[in-house]
Amino acid sequence: MDKKVASWCLYDFANSSYSAVIAAVIFPVYYTNVIVGNEYGHGDLWWGRAIALSMAIVAITSPFLGGIADFLRVRKGLLIVYTLLCVTSVASFSFLQKDMVMTGFFLIVLANIGLEGGIVFYNSFLTEIARPSHHGRVSAWGFGIGYVGSIISLLIALLLIRHDYIMLVWPMVALFFLIFSLPAFIYLPADGKAVGGIWGAAFSGFKHTLDKLKIMIKNKVQRRFLCAYLLYEDGVSTVIVFSSIFAATTLGFRAEELILMYVLVQITALSGSFLLARPIDLWGPKKVLIISLMLWIAVSVGAYFVHNKIYFLLIASLAGFGLGSLQAASRALYAKFIPIGQESGYFGVYSFVGKSSAIIGPLIFGILSSELGSQRPAILSVSLFFIAGLILLRTVEVKRSYE
Repeated sequence: MDKKVASWCLYDFANSSYSAVIAAVIFPVYYTNVIVGNEYGHGDLWWGRAIALSMAIVAITSPFLGGIADFLRVRKGLLIVYTLLCVTSVASFSFLQKDMVMTGFFLIVLANIGLEGGIVFYNSFLTEIARPSHHGRVSAWGFGIGYVGSIISLLIALLLIRHDYIMLVWPMVALFFLIFSLPAFIYLPADGKAVGGIWGAAFSGFKHTLDKLKIMIKNKVQRRFLCAYLLYEDGVSTVIVFSSIFAATTLGFRAEELILMYVLVQITALSGSFLLARPIDLWGPKKVLIISLMLWIAVSVGAYFVHNKIYFLLIASLAGFGLGSLQAASRALYAKFIPIGQESGYFGVYSFVGKSSAIIGPLIFGILSSELGSQRPAILSVSLFFIAGLILLRTVEVKRSYE
């Protein structure tokens, strides 16, 4: 593994500390139960709004910033800026106190924009650092190493919480993210010279991205895949941002139990990511995606019926196994559609679809939980996204060369 690939994978190791501790396990429960209060589902509602708004902003800006990056040649620069925005916002969580609902909401939005916006440019390096025959395995390596980062950051957080230092968890995540991002800042391909002046390049990038969007919409295969991705990724995003809240509120998981549960999920996700790395290239990403979506349908339906913590752990483990393979296979399949030299713009469109999907699901979950006074109907509704995505994905015709 050369320095570029290793540093690219290590960035996933770094940002997974945010994904695990802030987006998925500890901070969602802290914000909904401590900062807001979740007795009547109000915490779910505010968390859903924060995630939806941040994803909407990223969705709107990512295709245009991706196109601009291709012309201004500032992919690495933008990756650094977005990373620092996330790191600074997370460190600022240390100042939050009970009833600071709007301040917390504002910081969550900024942090999530920083993380998700940076991933647009991180993803776009894949086709530059790895040859086409290795896209699947390098993509899976990134996710797999990311799960290791999640496990380590969660174990550090568990140690801090056991000693009643929960307010030190947020600066720990910020420092973890920053330190392990540095190799990517150093070794990933450097930015080049802009094609023309800055304003001309910005206009060209904006127009170029719109043109790519039109081309992809007209292409039947790409259109169907993006629509399927929109649907099933909505389900995944919703489960990730509400799983710990569901476990804490509906099933009574304590903070330490949540962390241990998510560590288990990361271990199974790591296993799934590496076990299916070669099959993504050998069987084709579409087949791996279909298997993963069937697992996720079973997960969302099973979570509706579960009342026992042990059974929920089993369901969460199944979700973890399917998570890594689904993410890696999606990215590998999409990479097949990208012309050389247009990576940032195409991954901007990819991010636009993925982040757009993360708007509807969290809003629906928050509204159903608040209106019905129960999280069970909300979690069951997620299965519809996976079912619809699976049905549409099966209609995507993939070239024999990578089926």
